[in-house]
Amino acid sequence: MSGLHRREVMAAAIGTGITVCAAVRARAADPPARSGKPLVKAGIAAYSYRQQLTGSQQPTMTMLDFVRLAAETGWDGVELTSYYIPTPVTQAYLADLKRLCFVNGLQVAASSVGNVFTHPAGEVRDREIAKVKEWLGHAQALGAPVLRVFAGNVQAGQTPEEAERCCIECLEACCDRAAETGVMLGLENHGGIVAEASAVTRILRAVKSPWVGANLDTGNFRTDDPYADIAACAPYAVTTHLKTEIQPPGGQKQPADVKRIVQILADSGYRGFLTLEYEGAEPVAAAAPRTLAAIRQAVAALS
Repeated sequence: MSGLHRREVMAAAIGTGITVCAAVRARAADPPARSGKPLVKAGIAAYSYRQQLTGSQQPTMTMLDFVRLAAETGWDGVELTSYYIPTPVTQAYLADLKRLCFVNGLQVAASSVGNVFTHPAGEVRDREIAKVKEWLGHAQALGAPVLRVFAGNVQAGQTPEEAERCCIECLEACCDRAAETGVMLGLENHGGIVAEASAVTRILRAVKSPWVGANLDTGNFRTDDPYADIAACAPYAVTTHLKTEIQPPGGQKQPADVKRIVQILADSGYRGFLTLEYEGAEPVAAAAPRTLAAIRQAVAALS
């Protein structure tokens, strides 16, 4: 927004008795405004190494090991998935993790939490909201600019519309905490009520806060045209997960077109991370470096 336009909005708000904050919130459902040319940075999520970080018997990797490996491989940033951070979470551990990223030249692209936001009002919903608010604080401590959150499935006795309304209410309940911490909420298209792009964008438009956007996952649309759904959500994306495969409904898994995905992001004006969240059958040790090279090549070829 130009300085002149910003002043005009403020003057109009004051003249009609609306606060500047309310005027900004009224526009908050729009995709985030971005300045400069498109920018796609390459990141990797700790989730990609979930087998090593959890292990069927004994973990073979810690989060600190993951950060070092990401630096050695050449990634620009890391997503520090909450599942693999030792509990109880301590500020000292988060500080050590943040420091290790910094001294290795890695940005903390995001953090992520597991939650369900489709419960009706009550104790269960309150616990889910409290969990997300707690992790907004942890994400702030890590230096993560965005926290991935889920929507959830339709609960027993609910209609899809009721589940969607619950999700909107839960997101809105977390917005003030997001603003306090300076950490955005990234709603992932993770099946359930957000299996289609139209549902993701409808929810985001309903939440009147600039602190909520999309955590776009390129592999989670099981639709006839996943790339069209990616394009529909890209303007709202505040961080993006790259899956190496896509799977149309009733079809076989097929390799994702990384070059096409990067071009879609660029066409939307995206400036942020494309973070590998690896789920393929090939060992991640081989797949991750090759995917990084594919991202670099796609970015270099942007038209």
